[in-house]
Amino acid sequence: MSQVAELKKLVKSLQSAQVAEAVVEILHALKKQPNINEAVLRESKAGLAVGKLRSHADKRVSDTAKDIVKKWKNDVEKAKRTTGAPKKPTVSTNASSKINSFPPSAPSPATPKVETRTAKGDGVSANWTGDKTRDKCIELLYDALAVDSGAPNDLIAQRAVAIEKEVAEELGSNSGGYKAKIRSLFVNLKDKNNPSLREGVISGDIPAIKFAKMTSEEMASGERQAANRKIVEENLFNSFGAAERQAETEAFQCGRCKQRKCRYRQAQTRSADEPMTTFVTCTICNNRWKFS
Repeated sequence: MSQVAELKKLVKSLQSAQVAEAVVEILHALKKQPNINEAVLRESKAGLAVGKLRSHADKRVSDTAKDIVKKWKNDVEKAKRTTGAPKKPTVSTNASSKINSFPPSAPSPATPKVETRTAKGDGVSANWTGDKTRDKCIELLYDALAVDSGAPNDLIAQRAVAIEKEVAEELGSNSGGYKAKIRSLFVNLKDKNNPSLREGVISGDIPAIKFAKMTSEEMASGERQAANRKIVEENLFNSFGAAERQAETEAFQCGRCKQRKCRYRQAQTRSADEPMTTFVTCTICNNRWKFS
């Protein structure tokens, strides 16, 4: 079996794995693969598959994925130096390439620091629509998408152009809402803690028509969304406060301290035909939980 075929097999297993232990095991198998280079990562799509896991909720998965990213970046850089392949090939922005690749390699201690990719640095033309404002917005989107990507110039440009077009058609390119939306997309795309968003847009997993309409909450990383949900739940618990009397009961057992000294209250947090939500607070350790 060729190396590309082996990587494709592992990627398929990775995408179908249901538990963190299985994912970590497959990641270790990927890490052991020898002779990794950019062509192999592009053809197998292993780079994108592993890159998405860097923001996984399970720390074991995310840490292992980050280790592989670092290793493969160094392997790709070493392969480029050995073969003398150019780091930034000139590619037409009108091509319809759909090649997926892994982010460019990090510099080794013996080499200069690799600069962040930009449209100007990639030598990409900034004359897409003929409108100065719109072209500048497309350039900003390109810069955000390319920041740590190894995808071809024309593919990144294609995505940036498509996203801007959707926003312009939805809000009008001369409106304040247009500029605000482009700014929001740019900020969220360039977030260093949210690489999966960039990779999803570049790979096409998140189509331009969908991405252009996403809110900041929808674009946030998995970790940020989980944190936001926790804040909402905390606020919901606190919103009742002393204004609502809570009944004391021994009907519930605290999962933390195993005691049965609790206070509870109920509220209709969803539609009227849905069951009420019960909020419980342990009076011993102040642990809180809810159920419907």
